[in-house]
Amino acid sequence: MKIRVGQGIDVHAFGEGDHVVLCGVRIPCERGLKAHSDGDVALHALCDAMLGAAALGDIGRHFPPSDDRWAGADSRDLLRRVELMLNHDGWSVINVDLTLVCEQPRITPHAEQMRANIGEDLGLDITDVSVKATTTEGLGFCGRGEGITALATVLIKGW
Repeated sequence: MKIRVGQGIDVHAFGEGDHVVLCGVRIPCERGLKAHSDGDVALHALCDAMLGAAALGDIGRHFPPSDDRWAGADSRDLLRRVELMLNHDGWSVINVDLTLVCEQPRITPHAEQMRANIGEDLGLDITDVSVKATTTEGLGFCGRGEGITALATVLIKGW
């Protein structure tokens, strides 16, 4: 059996809107996120971590923003597609650790549903999925409330 670690990072700026989608959860917010798809910065980072661990490139390679098929795409669908790519190559996810960096919205009230969504999409027990958040204490673009950063780490196994 082989074990690999992958990491992913994604950033989206705030724009027009009244909600954000994070880990498939629609959260009321004063602004939305600018993006070609649904802007789920968390799942985009997770997809990149999974693809990286399996040496399959990155999310932009598989779902390029230049391709209209992915305009407004549901990132949970993208996550399930990435899971199928990994499975096809003999890999499966063991666990997920996801960190959201933002001043708003508040993540903690939604973290359990986020964990449940990821677990459901990847066939993992909720105890194998971590979703947490931090702020930057007012520093940088996240601290100024200009956007959200997501960092993801995954452990995968294969034969």
